[in-house]
Amino acid sequence: MIDLKRALGEAVEAAFAAIGAPPELGRVTPSDRPDLADFQSNGALAAAKRLGKNPREIAAAVVEQLAADPRLAGVEIAGPGFINLKVAGATLSDRANEIAADPRLGAETVAQPRRVLVDYGGPNVAKPMHVGHLRASIIGESIKRLYRFRGDEVIGDAHFGDWGYQMGLLIGAVMDEQPAIRDLVESANVSGAAPSDLAPLDTVTLADLDRLYPEAAARGKADTDYRDRARKITMGLQSKQAGYYALWERFRAVTQVALERDFHALGIDFDWWKGESDVEHLIVPMVAELDAKGLLVDDQGARIIRVSQQGDKRELPPLLVVSSEGSAMYGTTDLATILDRKQAFDPHLVIYCVDQRQADHFEIVFRAACQAGYAQEGQLEHIGFGTMNGTDGKPFKTREGGVLKLNDLIEMTRSKARERLTEAGLGENMDPAEFEDIAGKVAVAALKFADLQNFRGTSYVFDLDRFTSFEGKTGPYLLYQAVRVKSLLRRAAAEGFEQGPVTVSELAERDLVLTLDAFDAALSEAYDRKAPHALAEHAYRLSQAFSKFYAACPMLSAEPVLRSSRLTLAATTLRQLELALDLLGISVPERM
Repeated sequence: MIDLKRALGEAVEAAFAAIGAPPELGRVTPSDRPDLADFQSNGALAAAKRLGKNPREIAAAVVEQLAADPRLAGVEIAGPGFINLKVAGATLSDRANEIAADPRLGAETVAQPRRVLVDYGGPNVAKPMHVGHLRASIIGESIKRLYRFRGDEVIGDAHFGDWGYQMGLLIGAVMDEQPAIRDLVESANVSGAAPSDLAPLDTVTLADLDRLYPEAAARGKADTDYRDRARKITMGLQSKQAGYYALWERFRAVTQVALERDFHALGIDFDWWKGESDVEHLIVPMVAELDAKGLLVDDQGARIIRVSQQGDKRELPPLLVVSSEGSAMYGTTDLATILDRKQAFDPHLVIYCVDQRQADHFEIVFRAACQAGYAQEGQLEHIGFGTMNGTDGKPFKTREGGVLKLNDLIEMTRSKARERLTEAGLGENMDPAEFEDIAGKVAVAALKFADLQNFRGTSYVFDLDRFTSFEGKTGPYLLYQAVRVKSLLRRAAAEGFEQGPVTVSELAERDLVLTLDAFDAALSEAYDRKAPHALAEHAYRLSQAFSKFYAACPMLSAEPVLRSSRLTLAATTLRQLELALDLLGISVPERM
């Protein structure tokens, strides 16, 4: 079962071929003038150049080929040779009934499913997530769901930043501030065993780590001795010295609670909750293998892999594999992670949903992975994204100018959602638990749709007042439309009204069916471009088309045959809208 755009495209391509023109010129697109036609083909202009004929002459020959197609109510020539296609009402009725009967609502699966791993989220242990983690989490979750729905076998990996130099910095900072912990850690390091009394370690909180980390990072840049000590601690941690390792485990434990809270609030989950530490055991043998392959180069006491290639427009720096102090580096862990994923899952494609500013880093790591034989060209792909900015056009900050914590943003949005629901008189006569559940769904819809309606590569301005509105192009508007359909269908069921075969006659019905038919095309674009905004746009257009249909085509008061047809259209719209929103990671409440 293919959509109308593709089916008619095949017919137009065959018509071009029949008159001796290249068939690929018969590409069909939705009409720029929906008041005149449903679809159009502009290929006659290009065909005329190739065949040395007048474009309208080419178009007339194509129209003659299509004249007998029963799926079309009309085929006309406009302007210099544009071909306009009007779909027959019976064809739209048949297509509507196909979509209604299809569990996938008109969406196809990929011809050749792949094993795909999506790396997203990327939170750091010992630091609460901030607003910068929002886009990676939202976009990555949607891509994971989209690829899985299209038929791929997909794993989503959080990929924690829980190993390396930043841990050495933080361990040193905690030991400096709390002498009791310093003594315990140093004692355990000497004894070679974890201390039996870990009570002092339990006093370390996430708030302590959040406060100490920026101070330690700044000092590490300015103070050579401090930096060198942090590197030695890092090497000790990577060697699993008991005291350092026990303190690091405390960092990971207190961070996990906050991470799970924030991800759960956003409706985000992972198949793998792996961190950089999970590949630590691979690094030593991997470095030996890289050395044996002749890839490692000594450079001022460090060991590197050169990745620059002939033809590069600019020279990329090498991948630093082992520091001059002997510790593995950030890129080394990323390389080991690629190896780990190959051994555990053997993916055809790994998608890294990470800030665009990391593009060079990933290019370096990917090239090194290909040189090492851990991946093939094109198997690793970084899909970057822009920043989420405040209304001043600058990266989103707190009023004090600091980085806004993600949990604080979630709470801000949930508070605004409660306010919006109350203003609109929605959620009245509900118990507090149900109201809070709805407010949470409205807040998540506001956050996610605000992000996903934009192409991921662009930055956007986050306006809390605008994005929590129940009017306009917002997540709450889409929820309201879906809930309105649910309410309508409940009333119909209470009256004993049943759904029946769809018969399309009114203009608003035509527009709604054509929008339902465009679902697979939106999914294909989102999948191919790894860009959920195409699906978000479809959800919005579907809501708009239903709103016009709802206003123009009475349902419950219509005569029985017409009523049953329109109820089927309403139910099908609801199912497709809920499915599209679910693929965006947005849940719809039963009522408001």
